[in-house]
Amino acid sequence: MTGALWAVLIAAFLASTVEFVEAFTIVLVVGVTVNWRSSFVGTLAAVGALAVIVGIFGTALVVFVPINALRLAVGLLLVLFGLKWLKKAILRYSGLKAMHDEEAIYEEQLAEMRARGERPSVRVDPFGVATSFKSVLLEGLEVAFIVITFGSQANASANAKGTGILIAALGAAAALILVVALGALVRAPLQRVPENTLKFVVGIMLTSFGTFWGGEGIGISWWHEDLFLPILVVFYLAVTGILILWMRPYAPRKGAPAPTEQELEQPAQQEVIG
Repeated sequence: MTGALWAVLIAAFLASTVEFVEAFTIVLVVGVTVNWRSSFVGTLAAVGALAVIVGIFGTALVVFVPINALRLAVGLLLVLFGLKWLKKAILRYSGLKAMHDEEAIYEEQLAEMRARGERPSVRVDPFGVATSFKSVLLEGLEVAFIVITFGSQANASANAKGTGILIAALGAAAALILVVALGALVRAPLQRVPENTLKFVVGIMLTSFGTFWGGEGIGISWWHEDLFLPILVVFYLAVTGILILWMRPYAPRKGAPAPTEQELEQPAQQEVIG
C-alpha cells in the first residue's frame, strides 16, 4: 500500500473516531434515560438510511462528476470543514474556550431528557428513537462524506487502482469497531478518548488534503506530487501553533473558567441585534 493510501486510512480512522464518539454519547443518553430498545431501533434505522443515501448519491458522485471538478469541490469542502475544527482547536488550546468534555455533554443531555420527564420504560419510545436516529444519521453522513471524498481522490491516483474508497471505508470501520467495543466495555461516555487532540489532528489533515486536492482541481502541479502533503501538514501546524501562542495572552486568568462556545457567540449575536 502506498504512502498516500496509508494517509487516507489514518485520516479516515481519526475523523470517523471523532464522529462516532459524538454519536455514541447521544445513543448512550437515550439508552440510559429511555431504554436500549429505542436507542438501538433509532440507530439501526439511521444505518439503513445511510446505506441508501450513500448507495445512491455516493456512486453518482464518483461516476458522473469530472475528476477535476470533484477535486476542486472536495478540496474546498475539506478546507472549510478542517478550518472549522482548527478554529475550535485554536480557541481551546489558547485557553479562550473550554475544552470539549464528552462526560459533561453526557450529563447535560441526561439532565435535559430527565427534565422533560423521560424515564426508563420497556416500550419503544418515539422520542428516544428519533433522538438516536438524528444523532447517528448526522454523524454518519459526515463519516460517509469523509470516506467517499478521501476514497475517490485516492482512486484518482495512478497507484490507487480503484481501492481508495475501500481503504477509507476500512479506516472508518476500524473506528466504529473501536468506539463500539470501548462503549460496550465501559457503558459510559468515552471521556478518555482525547477528542480535543483528535479534532486538532484531523483538522490539520483535512485542511492539508483539501488544499492539495483543491490545488490539483485548478491545475496546480505540486512539487514531488504526493510528497508535498507532509509539507502542507507542517505549514498548517506552524500557522496553528503561532496563532495559539499569539492568542494565549488573551485567555482568562488562571482559576477563571474558560468561556463556552455559546458565551463566545453571544457578543456577535448582540452586535447583530443592536
